[in-house]
Amino acid sequence: MGGEPVVRDNLASLLEAVADAVTAVDPQWPAAVHVGRRRVTWAQFDDRAARLAGSLAGQGIGPGDRVGIGLHNCPEYLESLFAVLKLRAVPVNVNYRYGATELEQVVRLTRMRGLVGEPEMLDVIGDVAARVPDLRVLVTGEAPETRFPRYEDAMSGPPMPRQPRSPDDQILLLTGGTTGLPKGVVWDSAGVCGVVSSAYGRAGVPVPRDTAEVVAAAVAQVREGTAPVVLPASPLMHGTGFFFSLGDLLRGGRVVTLPQHSLDPAALWTAVQEERVEELAIVGDAFAVPLLAELDRAAAAGTPYDLTSLRRIVSSGVRWSPATKRRLLAAGRFTLQDSIAATEGGPFGVSLCGPDPDSVTSEFTLPPNARVIGPDGTDVRPGSGEAGLLASTGNLPLGYLDDPEATAAVFRTIDGVRYAVPGDSATLAADGTISLLGRGSGVINTGGEKVFAEEVEEVLVQHPGVAEAVVVGVPDDRWGSRVAALVVPVPGAELDLDALADHVGSRLAGYKRPRVLRLVAGIPRTVSGKLDRRWAQEQARELGASPQN
Repeated sequence: MGGEPVVRDNLASLLEAVADAVTAVDPQWPAAVHVGRRRVTWAQFDDRAARLAGSLAGQGIGPGDRVGIGLHNCPEYLESLFAVLKLRAVPVNVNYRYGATELEQVVRLTRMRGLVGEPEMLDVIGDVAARVPDLRVLVTGEAPETRFPRYEDAMSGPPMPRQPRSPDDQILLLTGGTTGLPKGVVWDSAGVCGVVSSAYGRAGVPVPRDTAEVVAAAVAQVREGTAPVVLPASPLMHGTGFFFSLGDLLRGGRVVTLPQHSLDPAALWTAVQEERVEELAIVGDAFAVPLLAELDRAAAAGTPYDLTSLRRIVSSGVRWSPATKRRLLAAGRFTLQDSIAATEGGPFGVSLCGPDPDSVTSEFTLPPNARVIGPDGTDVRPGSGEAGLLASTGNLPLGYLDDPEATAAVFRTIDGVRYAVPGDSATLAADGTISLLGRGSGVINTGGEKVFAEEVEEVLVQHPGVAEAVVVGVPDDRWGSRVAALVVPVPGAELDLDALADHVGSRLAGYKRPRVLRLVAGIPRTVSGKLDRRWAQEQARELGASPQN
């Protein structure tokens, strides 16, 4: 991802050019495959996106307007993204797990004009639309009767004509803040082009220098039958799945998605086998552990999966243990790519291993675009043991939406070069490897989802039996971390821990529900008066409370 983007163009215009060229070579070449449901050719991908863009325009949505995409992984997600970009509107990733309060916060934060959602979100969307009547909504799938227009009905309208666009057109990616309300990270199309060009590097092919070379490279790979086949098991609404899929689409590849809305290891490995998937994006041990269990089950049953097409598995930002990596490499000959990255930029660290299981390491190295800096912006001396902050240059976003102070704090100019410094602490060893120390912002990363301690604490203390609460993350072999809460009851109150966890689950997304709960007599505070989270983490580990369901 380092360096300036080679192709500074508009993503929609690039995808249109690739669609035209690939269709001319092979009209049946797929851009997207929803396993067991439908295959979408490149011609259909472009046409459906153009019709959706025309429908959105007919509802008054135009250039610069923000349109949310609240969908599980499916071709409609990619079509919606393409359509919004065609329109020169601004796509916004929306978490399909949101409750009504969370969705309304995001709608108002981004001043969202449109939203593409799915039937599972109908109740939540309906609640929000009643309070934000100007929000234009399309619903995918076989939704029950609803006052909202249906996604497929938009396909009967005329396609929006193509138009000139700018590399400055924007994409808004929501990411975690520290108070529960996500931050909007504003990218321009040119910067995203630079990030997704890493797809060429992963394949070991030259990075194109202009639009014509992007098209020529895609055509060559389609003719040779070498265009990539990728499966983002991680959500498209997250940065890893988003960038991973876009880069391979620009190469004329196809994106394979699964109809299951949660991880189904048997379905995933069957798709890898039958669709000849070459690259797979997962969420660290949270996905790898159950995937390995399915490989073991199939092998024991005498029906092992054929993984000979798979050459790379990627993950970013969550725990992926060396033991798990070794077991994966024993199952096939591929490369494992583990990255430290953020919506604000990266990578800040990279760990590659494979195909030999003995090549596994837990160490990350600094890529050329990254460094570890001290408080004054100078490099931390390797081997000094000094903790510094990870910084990354190259393809960076414009900043945070409507937050110049946060933008100035995170996107710093050092020695005349702009860097992203989101706040991840690390030490740099003499051999150039880095050890990640974490971020002291109260954010808990559980299976790739970010949970904000203060948000969960606020809901806990709304319970009439809770006097005080502190929320922390505790290590979990599968999910990286799980949400733990220490709760001080109101004097005389008798709290049912299962009911208390349900109280949180009824108000926030399910992944924010505490999985570990324990009553305590009191919670100490720091000198500054803040809850002592370090104490809370020690207590949560030592108490060994049973996970809540």
